[in-house]
Amino acid sequence: MADDETSLTDRVDTDMVGPIARRYFVSNGFDGALTGVGVTVGAYLSGISDGLTVISLGLAAAVGLTTSGVWSVWEIERAEMRAEIQETEEAMLADLSDTRIERDKMSNQVVNALMSGLGPLLGLIVPLVPFLFEGTVFSLLQATLVSVAMAVGILFTFGAYMASISRQRWYVAGIRMGLAGVVVAVLNVFLPG
Repeated sequence: MADDETSLTDRVDTDMVGPIARRYFVSNGFDGALTGVGVTVGAYLSGISDGLTVISLGLAAAVGLTTSGVWSVWEIERAEMRAEIQETEEAMLADLSDTRIERDKMSNQVVNALMSGLGPLLGLIVPLVPFLFEGTVFSLLQATLVSVAMAVGILFTFGAYMASISRQRWYVAGIRMGLAGVVVAVLNVFLPG
């Protein structure tokens, strides 16, 4: 690799890719964790009798959110990349096909799409873990409560992380984000049906 080029891995930690990928990861991870709360509480309240069924429902939701995250951001970033390259080409009166500029923008597209899909995948999969132990370690109610607590913990972590970037009080931002999981759980309890 030439000295003037930066590897894709190195670029993730820089401002060239990091902030946008980070936003996609946290935003979609937030969606994944809240969807996980909705799925697990809804499954319990619907009378589902075993943890494996809850896991199946959660995995189905994870597939949908992960696919949505990757696909939508891929298309969004593709359109933005093409528009930026066309604008630059017009200003430079040059074709930028197969140049470092095009490769850098393409790698941004890849990183942003992957981070967009990874966020909801983790946000939804991690809170499903207690259901693996339903029937041996936890009752279904206990697995649901532990799952909600894990999702709230993930949301808290997202908030604390974002606060550390912006030099806010991490615990306040963490509580604000975590509170969303509690709200979704409570709303599900009071939904009709």
